[in-house]
Amino acid sequence: MVGADAVAGRLDGPTGPRPRRALSRRNVILYGTLIVIALYYLLPLYVMVVTSLKGMPEIRLGNIFSPPVEVTFQPWVKAWSEACTGLNCDGLSRGFWNSVRILIPSVVLSIAIASVNGYALANWRFKGADVFFTILIIGAFIPYQVMIYPIVILLREIGLYGSLTGLVIVHSIFGMPILTLLFRNYFTSVPEELFKAARVDGAGFWGIYFRIMLPMSLPIFVVAIILQVTGIWNDFLFGVVYTRPDVYPMTVQLNNIVNSVQGVKEYNVNMAATILTGLVPLVVYFFSGKLFVRGIAAGAVKG
Repeated sequence: MVGADAVAGRLDGPTGPRPRRALSRRNVILYGTLIVIALYYLLPLYVMVVTSLKGMPEIRLGNIFSPPVEVTFQPWVKAWSEACTGLNCDGLSRGFWNSVRILIPSVVLSIAIASVNGYALANWRFKGADVFFTILIIGAFIPYQVMIYPIVILLREIGLYGSLTGLVIVHSIFGMPILTLLFRNYFTSVPEELFKAARVDGAGFWGIYFRIMLPMSLPIFVVAIILQVTGIWNDFLFGVVYTRPDVYPMTVQLNNIVNSVQGVKEYNVNMAATILTGLVPLVVYFFSGKLFVRGIAAGAVKG
């Protein structure tokens, strides 16, 4: 009987869905679209890299897609330490360190405050919590341009206009609404039983935050860090409005190099300066991209 059943099973054939063909119309359309989109974003990067490695005589030949015949790193050296950015001719190096001095305290301050805000809104219902959360949501969608002039007056009155400290405060405040929303949604997705068990064990506000919430929140912290690093490092508007020339961030220095009207337009230096300016957010996302996706999938966009 066993042998007969086995033979009958083989005659009936395999069960389950039929395997898809590797070269189906669906796969051709899907991967073809992905390849086109990837080329759309990678082609400008390729042009920037190969142009930055060429000398000006080779660039004047006009073929922007051809690889360099003779590789030179002199444009990178000049972009970093010799290019003129207004009155100074020390390249992007000054702007880089200014951006670092802006970035680190802005990211730490905004994420620290926003994480506590989100934790309190998700787990500790206090009087006026809904009103406070509504104000933060509204603040997340107010156009920056509307607030520029009032903030200029405010920073001038407290003596911080034109300083890095004033710009750090501006970035921290403007990053707080959306970060608070992200942290609040993430902490809401954490099982409520953990919070209640910690309360029963006698843990207070800060005990639960540091011992339970923080160890479980690495993905959402990575999401917040990537968002803040990208937004603050790439910012041009606030940097040019709220600082002065000797403390301009890297993006403003890049603009001054590219739009300089003195001498010959050195496209290789401009391309090298552009790549140098964008390296920090690229490196951050490259090393933490998987955690970024995990944080989004784990509740960063849940209501």
